[in-house]
Amino acid sequence: MASKRTLPSFLTLSLFLLLSSTPHPVSSARCNKDDKKALLAIKAAFNNAYHFASWTNDTGCCDWYDVDCDPKTDRVVGLSLFQDDFPGTIPDAVGDLPYLQNLVFHHLPNLVGSIPPALTKLKNLEYLDISWTNVSGPVPAFLSEITSLTQLDLSFNRLSGSIPASLGDLPNLSSIDISRNHLTGPLPSTLFQGSTQGPYLHLSHNNLTGEIPPAFGKVGFEVIDLSRNRFTGDASILFGRSKPAQQIDLSRNQFAFDLTNVEFPEGLDSVDLNHNRIYGSIPNQIAKLANLQFFNVSYNRLCGEIPVGGNMGRFDEYCYLHNKCLCGTPLPPCK
Repeated sequence: MASKRTLPSFLTLSLFLLLSSTPHPVSSARCNKDDKKALLAIKAAFNNAYHFASWTNDTGCCDWYDVDCDPKTDRVVGLSLFQDDFPGTIPDAVGDLPYLQNLVFHHLPNLVGSIPPALTKLKNLEYLDISWTNVSGPVPAFLSEITSLTQLDLSFNRLSGSIPASLGDLPNLSSIDISRNHLTGPLPSTLFQGSTQGPYLHLSHNNLTGEIPPAFGKVGFEVIDLSRNRFTGDASILFGRSKPAQQIDLSRNQFAFDLTNVEFPEGLDSVDLNHNRIYGSIPNQIAKLANLQFFNVSYNRLCGEIPVGGNMGRFDEYCYLHNKCLCGTPLPPCK
């Protein structure tokens, strides 16, 4: 009787050992066939460059270099091509990855051509980074059709033309970086008008013109960099004691406004206003900003005594040079 009672336990143990020793599908088998087809088309569009050596038909695409998959569905959710010199244009086949959330083409100096309309097929795309390439043409208005987009980085390219107002139609967009291109024209007043969190806007090193749209005064930018353009007029609407701004860079433009009564955001850690036509005096409140790490108002038309106290002692004379009549530490004493 005892032997009969132990038989089920023996069979159970034997079955467990058998199952444990049976090979399980490894990660190399993970790949959706449609995603794989699209990725191989991307590889072919780049002339099967060595960068794509791991992209082979007999392996699963979730193990391929530069490819990220959802661990539950095995659908491709990320594609990051970066730091190589293979030539080509952005393939239309990218649009055949319907579950893609992150798309990166970064530091690819031989990537040329324009941004293709096929990207509008990516209805789940949240992060689009095409930067440090030689991609040219306009910033496409059709990007507004990717309503899931939260971050857009098109910096360090050869893009030209104006910033499309339709980017303001993106309900979830919280960050735009189109710095270091050849953009012209004014700032669209529609940008970030529906933003519920402090957006980031980087547009430095372009040829943008015009004044700051009044609607920008209602946007709580955390970071705004408009440096090295040809903006004019009053930029004081970007300031305000209760605003969440941490960094404001308006340097090397043609802004002209009275700084005297401007209130700086209390969490500000960097403000650069150099090379403009700003006049008046520096508000004493600047000395009360506990987080301030960088401050430059050189090459303007400011007068009066430089505030002291707080973090002001860390800023040398080069932060104040070439103004109309600023005085006091670290400049010569006021008379």
